[in-house]
Amino acid sequence: MRKLNITELNRLDVDEYAKVEKIPLVIVLDNIRSLHNVGSVFRTADAFRIESIYLCGITATPPQPDIHKTALGAEFSVHWEYRESTLTAVNELKQKDYIIYSVEQVEGSILLNDLILDPTKKHVVVVGNEVDGVQQEVINHSDGCIEIPQFGTKHSLNVSVASGIVLWDLFCKLT
Repeated sequence: MRKLNITELNRLDVDEYAKVEKIPLVIVLDNIRSLHNVGSVFRTADAFRIESIYLCGITATPPQPDIHKTALGAEFSVHWEYRESTLTAVNELKQKDYIIYSVEQVEGSILLNDLILDPTKKHVVVVGNEVDGVQQEVINHSDGCIEIPQFGTKHSLNVSVASGIVLWDLFCKLT
């Protein structure tokens, strides 16, 4: 086996990316502190052609050197919007007929591997703050909560890692 060079990967440029169809999936970042986590989510969203990212509350917005460091330019390809309140963003998306899922460990959560999605519908995934998770008021306005099965001693994953796992799984279910 030979490692491919960048020109052999046939990736889209930013203009081509803007024109291709995106999957009907939005990720909402609820008060994410780390700019590196924000950048990582941008890069993952680009990889899976996610429709949009909503940056909410204290979540930093581009341009920021630390976002760019991990996004590697995906902040230029992925559509994003800022909202002061995560709840406002969720309610706006609900009014546009999106189904809202928060990624959180709650009573009655759905294990990610058991989640069944209707590919004819539009979906939102909310991921929360590195310490406090998704705000309870946002959970209260969600249609459901997704839990990533975990089998070790820790009870949580880094938010950018959790986002990557969930976005990949939903991408597979929606395409």
